[in-house]
Amino acid sequence: MISNKVEICGVNTAKLPVLKNEEMRELIVQMRNGDNSAREKFIKGNLRLVLSVIQRFNNRGENVDDLFQVGCIGLIKAIDNFDLNQNVRFSTYAVPMVIGEIRRYLRDNNSIRVSRSLRDIAYKALQVRDKLISKNNKEPTISDIAKELKIPREDVVFALDAIQDPISLFEPIYHDGGDAIFVMDQISDNKNLDDSWIENISIKQALHKLNKREKLILTLRFFEGKTQMEVADEIGISQAQVSRLEKTALSHMRKYI
Repeated sequence: MISNKVEICGVNTAKLPVLKNEEMRELIVQMRNGDNSAREKFIKGNLRLVLSVIQRFNNRGENVDDLFQVGCIGLIKAIDNFDLNQNVRFSTYAVPMVIGEIRRYLRDNNSIRVSRSLRDIAYKALQVRDKLISKNNKEPTISDIAKELKIPREDVVFALDAIQDPISLFEPIYHDGGDAIFVMDQISDNKNLDDSWIENISIKQALHKLNKREKLILTLRFFEGKTQMEVADEIGISQAQVSRLEKTALSHMRKYI
């Protein structure tokens, strides 16, 4: 999506500069001393970071220009709040800020609207969660949060669920230099367990042991969902005969499964 578009919001992405870590630290010092030109250079030197972040949201169907502008807001917030005294690279600090800004934008512009009161409960619950973690050094339960907020536990559950961002099943969650691990790889499928798969193979093999008429009757009855009367009309025999042949065929299949 981005790779096929050179200009985003009037910015020629092919000509964006890349700053080294030492250059960024020097520019930050100059910015703190009121040098606006250093600020402008610093922002331009980190636009590639914004581009790399918005690629994670390509599958949302959002306009790239809009995401880029929102990402730039997150970048500017990161610049304003970055502390040089902390032993951390600017990109490490900025990426979560940019992601957070984009997620807020997607949440607020989601076609599935979440009420203001529900969002307020969710944000208060997250604040209480952080407070309880700091106080007790462990993850609080939903009941703990609800008790602190003095509201029903169910209200906390609904509120936190409402602000969760949907993600694609094909979003990578881990990459070790080889094949990526996607969200769908971590989801169990009760319909396609090994036992079920083996059972289906056994049924197909057992069907091949039946004669042509028995196989036809079971196919019409259990794979196409027809009644015994409908099967009788289709193959030109009585319903009683269909019932007898069906029972015989099932009895034969049990010997092979």
